[in-house]
Amino acid sequence: MATSHHVLLESYLDTLRTLGGSDLHLKANAPACVRVSGRLSTIETLPSPSGEDLAAMMEAIMPESATAIFKKTGETDFAYVDTRGRRYRVNCFLFGRAIGFAFRSVKPQAPSYEDLGLPSSIADLANIERGLILVTGPTGSGKSSTLAAMVNAINTNKAKHIITLEDPIEYIHQDQRSFVNQREIGFDTRTFASALRASLRQDPDVILVGEMRDLETVEAAMQAAETGHLVLSTLHTLGVAETISRIIDFFPPYQQKQARVSIADILAGVISQRLVEASTGGTLVAACEVLVTNGRVKQAILEPERATDIRTIVTEGAFYGMMTFDQALAKLVTDEKITTETALANASNSHDLGLMLKDLGHAVA
Repeated sequence: MATSHHVLLESYLDTLRTLGGSDLHLKANAPACVRVSGRLSTIETLPSPSGEDLAAMMEAIMPESATAIFKKTGETDFAYVDTRGRRYRVNCFLFGRAIGFAFRSVKPQAPSYEDLGLPSSIADLANIERGLILVTGPTGSGKSSTLAAMVNAINTNKAKHIITLEDPIEYIHQDQRSFVNQREIGFDTRTFASALRASLRQDPDVILVGEMRDLETVEAAMQAAETGHLVLSTLHTLGVAETISRIIDFFPPYQQKQARVSIADILAGVISQRLVEASTGGTLVAACEVLVTNGRVKQAILEPERATDIRTIVTEGAFYGMMTFDQALAKLVTDEKITTETALANASNSHDLGLMLKDLGHAVA
C-alpha cells in the first residue's frame, strides 16, 4: 500500500513528465523544482516536502546497496522505476544534515542517432570494431544518451556481445541482433575496474563503461581496447583537447610517456558535447565537438609539446568528420535548429563564431 510520502513523490514525478521536464529537485520545506528545456522553475501546485517526507521517500525507494554507500559517503546514485514503469536516475545527498534528491528522467527506449540529432560522423565512429571512444561534457550534457544511441545502433545492426557497466543502469537494451548484458555497479559487481577486468573473461565484443573515474578504471579500459575490443566510456571534460590531457594526467609522471603511446594506439575518437536551446523552444539540441584519430592526432598525443595542435587539427579535419564546438554551432544555425543568438551565447569564441556565421551568410548583430 502506498504511503502519503510515496504518493507525494509520484505526484512530483507525474508533474515532471507532464511538463516534459528532464530533472526534479527536492529538498525539505521548499517547493519542488523541475528543469524544462534547461530552465529551472518551481512546482507551485503541490505542497513542499518536509524532512520527514524526504526521509520516508529515501527509505522507500533506495536499494540496500545504495543505502550503505549513502551512510558512508553522504551521497549515492541509483535507478528508480515509478508505479507507471517510468525510469529515473536518482542522486540522493546530504547537505547541512538534511536530505536532497535529484531525479533525472530516462526515456523508456534507447534513442537513435536521429532522435538525438547527432552528426553522422558519430555514427561512423561507433561503427569501428576496436578501440576507445570517449563521450565527454559537463553533467547533464546528454553523455549517457549518446552512449545509449551507440549501443542501440550496434545492437540493431551487428551480431555482437555487448557488456554495459553502469552506475546506475539507465536505458534498458533488449537483445536485437546483439546479445546484451547490463551490469549495475553496487548490485551486480563491486567497481567499474573489477567489472572491466572480469568482462575480459566473458567473451565481449563491445564494453560500455559508464564513467572512467580513476586510474584503475582507465588502465582496465585501455587494456580492454588494446586486446581488440571496442570500449565506450565518458569523462567530465569540456573539450577534446582537454580530454586527452585528462587521460594522461590520470597516470603518475613516470608512466605518462608510455601512456601516450598506448592512447595514441587505441583512441579512436572523442565526442565532447553541450546541450543548447532549440530555435523552436521547449527542447534542447546537442552541439558536438568531434575528434577522429588520424596520423596527425597520433603525433600530437605522442609529443607533449604539440598538445596545442589538437584544436587546429580538429578545425581542419572536416574530411575525417571532425568539427569544433563553434563549427557545430554554425551548422546548427545553418540547419535552423538554433538561433544565431543562442549560438553566440554558447560559443567557445563568440567573435570567431560571429565571423564564421557572416561568411555563411547569416546576419550577426
